Amino acid sequence: MESSFDKNALFANLNDIYLDLLPESLSWMAYLGTGFTIVFILVNAVLLLTAFGTYMERRVLGRFQTRLGPNRVGPFGLLQPLADLLKLMTKEDLRPDSADRLTFFLAPVLMVTSMLVVVAVIPFGKDSFLADLNIGVLFLVGIPTIATVAMFLGGWGSGNRFALLGAARAVAMLISYEVPMIVSLAGILILAGSMSLVDIVEAQSLPFILLQPLGFFVFIVAASAEMNRSPFDLMEAESELTAGFHTEFSGMRFGLLQLAEFGEVVVTSAILATLFLRGWENPFIPADWKQVLPPQVWLLGKILFFMLIFTWIRATLPRMRIDQVMAFAWKVLFPLALINMFVTAAMVVAWPDPTYTQLWVMVGVNWAVAAGCLIGFSLALDKHRVNPTGSVKLVKMPKEVS
Repeated sequence: MESSFDKNALFANLNDIYLDLLPESLSWMAYLGTGFTIVFILVNAVLLLTAFGTYMERRVLGRFQTRLGPNRVGPFGLLQPLADLLKLMTKEDLRPDSADRLTFFLAPVLMVTSMLVVVAVIPFGKDSFLADLNIGVLFLVGIPTIATVAMFLGGWGSGNRFALLGAARAVAMLISYEVPMIVSLAGILILAGSMSLVDIVEAQSLPFILLQPLGFFVFIVAASAEMNRSPFDLMEAESELTAGFHTEFSGMRFGLLQLAEFGEVVVTSAILATLFLRGWENPFIPADWKQVLPPQVWLLGKILFFMLIFTWIRATLPRMRIDQVMAFAWKVLFPLALINMFVTAAMVVAWPDPTYTQLWVMVGVNWAVAAGCLIGFSLALDKHRVNPTGSVKLVKMPKEVS
């Protein structure tokens, strides 16, 4: 039986290098060394992209808001992420007396771990990946749920009732948005016929962002809520008395939580590039044409593109209320995801092996359905909009007695 390592060119090349360096009696160490090297490269690539993402987000938001971003530390402020890291490392790490030692320690560790483990199944080149699982999509949607447990552990272990209430609300929001996110991927699985991310990339004769516009919309919105990004960042709302589940965290514990939050933007951008924009391939030409740029360059460019999109959303949309956030998940995103799944299934039944022309017909149908659904749901939401201050009545105060 062929294993995933047999078709992993990166693993095979690194393994050959280690076998040449080690004696035959220690050939088993080549396997461990190759795996460790790939993991080391991937983890550090994610961390470097996360550090650059914090810098890029500040600079881009500065442009959007007509102000300067970080420009003091290093040329053009490029060393600002390093300065932030040094500041967090030198801050005192405090733990409340009422906090549970184990859960208070596990919360930031689980947050970062769940973010990094997802990278294992994301292919970053032709025959270049850490693991090609035949249940890769299930892995993508299953591992991030550890962050939900970590949030609750952080609120529960803090020994603070406000942190616990913030954790309960964050968990409710995450669970609500996981449902439409998972259903939105059904259309991709129907089209690709596989859960392997490598197979999904190779199945995109046309980028799935063209064939699945409604699924892409549901996924990117649900992903923004999962990452606590605008307009779903209720923990950072000005109306909050505390910062949510991580109120009691300080020093590098707080730094790990922020690393997980900003790192999720990088990982989610890589997932979007893989599922909807042909991953490591050039999205503008057929896959069998010669690729001018290396595949890693294409994937990196797409990741930066989606990171820019998330920053653009943050700079544009106002924050939603908690009732709007929960209603939007169940009344809008979930029905849209179901509609997308049924429409995609119907077209696959009609064209089980579509030609290139039929694929473009499917693109037209899907975009028409997406436009009709988004316009229809927007009109319905506007018609049934609830004004929170509608029941407030002005009361005339008596004139003051002179």
